[in-house]
Amino acid sequence: MRDDEFRADLHIHSRFSRATSSRLSLPLLAAWAALKGIRVLGTGDFTHPLWRQELAENLAYDEATGLYRLKDPRSVTTALPEAADLLRPPGLPGLPSLVEEAGQLRFMLQAEISSIYKRDGRVRKVHNLVFMPRLDLAEKFCLRLSQAGNLNSDGRPILGLDSRNVLELVLESGPEACLIPAHIWTPWFSLFGSKSGFDRLEDCFGSLSGHIFALETGLSSDPEMNRLLSALDRFSLISNSDAHSGENIAREANLFAGELSYAGIFAALRGQEGATRFLGTCEFFPDEGKYHLDGHRACEVCLTPEESLALGGICPVCRKPLTLGVLYRVRELADRSAPVYKEGESFCSIIPLRELAGEVLGVGGKSPRAGRLYQELLRRLGTEMDILLRLPIEDLAVVSAPLAEGVRRMRLGQVLRQGGYDGEFGVIRVFSPQEARDLRGGRFHAAGARRQGQDEDGLLPGLKPPPVAPAAL
Repeated sequence: MRDDEFRADLHIHSRFSRATSSRLSLPLLAAWAALKGIRVLGTGDFTHPLWRQELAENLAYDEATGLYRLKDPRSVTTALPEAADLLRPPGLPGLPSLVEEAGQLRFMLQAEISSIYKRDGRVRKVHNLVFMPRLDLAEKFCLRLSQAGNLNSDGRPILGLDSRNVLELVLESGPEACLIPAHIWTPWFSLFGSKSGFDRLEDCFGSLSGHIFALETGLSSDPEMNRLLSALDRFSLISNSDAHSGENIAREANLFAGELSYAGIFAALRGQEGATRFLGTCEFFPDEGKYHLDGHRACEVCLTPEESLALGGICPVCRKPLTLGVLYRVRELADRSAPVYKEGESFCSIIPLRELAGEVLGVGGKSPRAGRLYQELLRRLGTEMDILLRLPIEDLAVVSAPLAEGVRRMRLGQVLRQGGYDGEFGVIRVFSPQEARDLRGGRFHAAGARRQGQDEDGLLPGLKPPPVAPAAL
């Protein structure tokens, strides 16, 4: 990663959205973004009046970038005290502290709107992302939006407003306001979703379709799948975490180079020549997404598109229609047998670092042991995204050789996949069952995977972390 590159996660949520962490605050989001290696973070939920009030109280407008920054970066140490010392490795004094990283973070005003409406005799359920350059414009937009429904009940408001009308309101807010369709393949709530979406973008946005320049692809697909559709050729494909907790920030993200600014980011996504360039995305392995394959979770039926077609789309257990996943829907609309990428487009697939730590240790990613290894990696080596994507494998092996081997395999795409379906996340593993048993028994000897003298957590003597509260990480 060059000095002028930066990562952006442009779709998250606040604690005012349903099924989100009650701990979410702007300092906590900033702390997690710093740990992850994110430089631009969506605010989430600016349509909610109470969250918008917190945005005004905690953020200051940064004229240089056209984005927002924390007024008091030191507040991150109170929001996440157990992480205060994790980003200043003793052997790498050039790396910034958590507070310094949080001070460099910039926030972009962002919200997600759920539109449920009738079009062409069918109920449509489409989620769209809205971005605003300034709080005063966001306030005016929300005032008009509130005429279509209640903005107080949910950070992601559910409105009976046609997606085309939402886009019209966005465009009327000013030339810098933007709309990007969210997680476009999700079966239940998206532009192309199998349950309630459209076959063509033009069928959704009509005469305003030309104002759509980017699409969010979601956790269950990646560019290799999306570029099978020639209809998507003109769009930039972005990926974001859609995080409902701080821990999930940056599970997907976007990579830019050049000028870090609101105008620069959207000019790059529009494909315009300028000071900012869009380089691509960091993705889930799409199999891990919870709608990748077809099936019924309640019936414990998971099927490939071929198997679903053979069954006529009917569940073999309950005899009701299957939830047809993203892979099925992509293949249904695809008009190519191989992807055709835009010039300069690239992407990589990642596994969250704590999931890797848990696999190495033979425990769940949320367990205290995985938390200790996760913290030690951050303390010794820097941000999660740098560890996953940038640092040399031999540097990782100094802290945990098995973890280093896992990262090496992840970077090469040498993973074992169990697809998610009907709301159930899939599983991605880097070690076979036999290798996992060997790891637990201390017998795993892949290249650089275990160093003499390492303990059961894969740490070398002297690298044990201090007793902190890992559950919060």
